[in-house]
Amino acid sequence: MARPLAVVTGASTGIGFELAKCAAEDGHDLLICADEPEIEKAKADLAAFDVSVKALQADLGTEHGVEALVSAIGGRDVAILLANAGRGLGDGFLDQNFEEAKNVVDTNVTGTISLIHGVGRKMRDRNEGRILITGSIAGFIPGSFQAVYNGSKAFLDSFSWALANELKETDVTVTCLMPGPTDTEFFRRAKMEDTDVGRDDDKDDAGKVARQGYKALMKGEHGVVAGSFMNKVQATFAGIIPDSILAEMHRKMAEPDGR
Repeated sequence: MARPLAVVTGASTGIGFELAKCAAEDGHDLLICADEPEIEKAKADLAAFDVSVKALQADLGTEHGVEALVSAIGGRDVAILLANAGRGLGDGFLDQNFEEAKNVVDTNVTGTISLIHGVGRKMRDRNEGRILITGSIAGFIPGSFQAVYNGSKAFLDSFSWALANELKETDVTVTCLMPGPTDTEFFRRAKMEDTDVGRDDDKDDAGKVARQGYKALMKGEHGVVAGSFMNKVQATFAGIIPDSILAEMHRKMAEPDGR
């Protein structure tokens, strides 16, 4: 019998790659996707597991990219969709290149829900499947100097819980993985290496974050704040502290040097 299939986006490095490892260790064939050629190296690294691994380089911030991934799935049932693809972007919103800011929304929001809409419908039709969406504790905080990114994660956090509720009478589960700052390529790609959070050497380990998320997914939990205990503290107090104070706190860690 064929192994169950796990589709993992944003899987070339970081949390996405570690989620793919979790699924492979659990006996799933893999279809991994990212918008960079490093996805082929990830495929080679994952070949160590006794599963089938297929890699696709595609930009999920575009309709063409999402269509290419759906086409790569073919007629196979997706047992697990690990929707992890995402982009970040630092600096003040009015100082950002608008096309880069728009691409954050296209990837994090539009591409994610487009993929989930197609795959999730088939899961619902057969009344079986698991979806993990990588949100963030950033979604709880007004993100000064990361305004578009935090806003996109606020959308994903909310969307995840809403979809989980809509599917509560089915055997399809939705889990929101909400990490804090994690030791990945994110801060370099987001051009945030000249910020306090970018320079912080005490970021969470991507493997640990992924394992916490995968465990919550397989248990059918609706959400998990992953990483350090302080992430859970921040998530708790974000609902109590006024937004104006949260925005100022975020400014202190995300404002670029020299401003």
